[in-house]
Amino acid sequence: MSTQPSTSAEEAVRTLFDMAGTLRPAAIRAAATLRLADPIAAGTTAAADLADLVSADPDRLTRLLRYLAALGLFERTDGDHYTLTELGELLRSDGPLSIRAMLDADGVLGRADLGTMDLVHTMRTGRPSYEKVFGTDFWSDVQRNPAYAESLEAVLGSGVGWDAELIIDSYPWKSATHVTDVGGGTGSLLIELLRKHGHLNGRVVDLPNAVAAARRRLAAAGLDSRGEATEASFFDRIPTGSDVYLLSAILADWTDEEAQRILRTVAEAAAPDGRVLLSEVNLPEAGAATDDPASTAADLYISATVTTPARTTSELVRIAEGAGLQLSWRGPGTEVRSLLEFTVVS
Repeated sequence: MSTQPSTSAEEAVRTLFDMAGTLRPAAIRAAATLRLADPIAAGTTAAADLADLVSADPDRLTRLLRYLAALGLFERTDGDHYTLTELGELLRSDGPLSIRAMLDADGVLGRADLGTMDLVHTMRTGRPSYEKVFGTDFWSDVQRNPAYAESLEAVLGSGVGWDAELIIDSYPWKSATHVTDVGGGTGSLLIELLRKHGHLNGRVVDLPNAVAAARRRLAAAGLDSRGEATEASFFDRIPTGSDVYLLSAILADWTDEEAQRILRTVAEAAAPDGRVLLSEVNLPEAGAATDDPASTAADLYISATVTTPARTTSELVRIAEGAGLQLSWRGPGTEVRSLLEFTVVS
């Protein structure tokens, strides 16, 4: 009997090594970070000239270009000249379908991807591997470095995403005149709210880097007369004076204890007559099974990046009640969003 592995077994070994390999994604991300596709698209094709433009070592960059050409991102001609393929076009900064910013290791999302490399830490401790890799949590990192906040703004753009349109279209905003978007980041959701509901005024409350971006975006949208951005931590104190205090996809980044602390701060600002509108992204239930690759990958990625307790709406209500709030309205929901209004217990 032969002791040699079968051809199918050898193919399985090669497949698994290929799936587990880190060189290919590292090389593609290096090209994105160096912005290699931009000068190639502009007409610089020689490896030596490209090395000078992107401040790279010529010999090492030539090796990178040859490897990426073998992967199909570039097309190589004699003398180490390179042009972009259809795949390589996606790494152009100005391309309509560009994903360069998402892969940029100097940007916040590329950095978050690197933070998943110690996934074993998450498995053993239940804590994000991002904290182990970088020595701080994701959101503290964003606030520590203005460049990360700016790259997050660039990637997110003006879209609200994750079915946040539910907030804009399904809540009775006619009953409110002023809204505070707590942890509102760079202002995407507030901008859309003010555009849709002309009677509303509002503010974003967040930490300094996000607030600076929100102010720029409100001004660019021509809404700075109705919208403002204020620096404050939702763990400490937030401004009073709003009818509605909105938290959109905030609590899933925090433990139950931290989430309750955030809601206590919001309740203090909303008291006695304000309303707290909680719209969470519905992460998969603990123990829920799914075979969808995108869903399982997203769930694991988020777990490696930020704290992600899976919560049902009943669990959210329990946490809110512990913070001195009572459910006053339950809005419609989607597959990924819930919409709950609370008032402060007198």
